[in-house]
Formats: sequence, structure tokens, C-alpha cells
Amino acid sequence: MAREIERKFLLKSDAWRALAYQQTHFAQGYLNDIGAGGAKSSVRVRIEGSQANLNIKSLEIGLSRDEYEYPIPLEDGARILATLAVGPVIEKIRYLVKHQQHVWEIDEFLGENLGLIVAEVELSSETETLTLPEWAGLEVTNIARYYNVSLSKTPYGLWSSHEKNH
Repeated sequence: MAREIERKFLLKSDAWRALAYQQTHFAQGYLNDIGAGGAKSSVRVRIEGSQANLNIKSLEIGLSRDEYEYPIPLEDGARILATLAVGPVIEKIRYLVKHQQHVWEIDEFLGENLGLIVAEVELSSETETLTLPEWAGLEVTNIARYYNVSLSKTPYGLWSSHEKNH
């Protein structure tokens, strides 16, 4: 079992763009309706560039959660997204930015989530000290609406201006 430990942040500037050394298009869709009650995990298919994966994550909001990922054929991934995804498929460009000893993943969302940019950084432990880059803003690790599974149900484009500013 893998345990993912990560923190999420909004960005307060575009200074990170000059530091990005890689970008990849992502498309992901969820295969289960987590709003149905009783769900303990999200099940999704993600196409990352030219690779497809089946991903299962525990439905925990916060610093760490269980995560399992398995490669699947690209053609199967595309067909699953086209025919079995519950809710809209999330599309984004993921940029990689190195800051000190960490690689930050910065997701610039497209489609119904256009305008949202979230930075994530994986940690080796829940108690690891993290020095934030100057472009990192408000931490949203514990705010459920910023998680991809939530964005597939209520896209950023549907948020009120109050929600977008807090």
C-alpha cells in the first residue's frame, strides 16, 4: 500500500512559470459517484501524456491518504473516459517546478475548471518541514472543494466569487 502525503496551495504570483521545466496534459475522470453515500474511495482513470492509469484513493481530506495506481492500455483509458466517467472529465496542464529539495506539481485547469491553478508538493512524512517558495499562497490542503474529485462534481466555473476568493 502506498500512502500519499501532500500539501496543496493556491498561487499568489506567476513567478513559478519561469521555473517550470516540464509540462504534461492530463485528462481524468471518476468511475464512481462519491456522493452516493458509503463510498470509501475515489476510482479514476487518468491519461497523463501518452500513459493511462487506473487510480484508487481513499476519500480522506488532509495531509495523507491511501493511494494505489496501476498502468492500463492508453486506448482502454481513452474509451473509459469517453464512456464510463461520472461527471465531467477534468483536464489540466501539469507543470513541474523544482524548489529546494522538492518537485512541485502545478496544475493549471482547463475546461469547466479554467482559471484555477493549484500547486501540490509531496512530502516524505507528515512532520517534514517545508520551506514555501515565494509564489506559494494560501494553503488549501484541508479544503475539500480544491480536490480533483470535488472539481469533477462542482467545477471551479460554478463556484461563487466568494468561494473563489477564500
